[in-house]
Amino acid sequence: MKIVLVGAAGKIGKRVQEALAGAGHEIVKVGRKSGDFQVDIENRESIRQLYQAVGSFDAMANAAGEVVFAPLSQLTAENWQFSLGSKLMGQISLVQEAIPFINERGSFTLVSGVLNDDPIFGSAPGAAVSGALEGFARVAALELPKGLRINVVSPTIMKESEADMGSFFPGVIPVDSWRVAQAYKRAILGAQTGRIYKVE
Repeated sequence: MKIVLVGAAGKIGKRVQEALAGAGHEIVKVGRKSGDFQVDIENRESIRQLYQAVGSFDAMANAAGEVVFAPLSQLTAENWQFSLGSKLMGQISLVQEAIPFINERGSFTLVSGVLNDDPIFGSAPGAAVSGALEGFARVAALELPKGLRINVVSPTIMKESEADMGSFFPGVIPVDSWRVAQAYKRAILGAQTGRIYKVE
């Protein structure tokens, strides 16, 4: 299976590569500045050029996308535009632009996050993006052509991020990124579609 992994150099991306290793899959590593190919997921033309360069493939898994953390009263229009353009529209564009290139019965795996279900102070963009993304995936599962599947992995804070983010999530028990990677593996290689795989 030829798998396009966007965000391959990140904490989740590296673990997804480990989870898929040894099974004969071809992993096409994609990053903003590193990997086999580069892409700016906020730019549809950049995404289109990525897929044209990669050619046909069997699955696309994304582990990239950013949101701003700030109190609601301090969020600017630019903060919202950045968050929506990166983690929401970036992932939607990764799906839509892939349709001409992905093989029949291929799959998409996107990433949301726990903030939709368990928000914290200053997390309005993250919560809004996660909720919208999960709604998009449920609808796309009904409408995608060629027997394509789509799923979302929704992790809580990871142990590897606890030093940076732990103060924002008091009392939340972090999960090992290995468990997050296994959810990706299930989404990529399984038979389900329209599922939200929560890793808590």
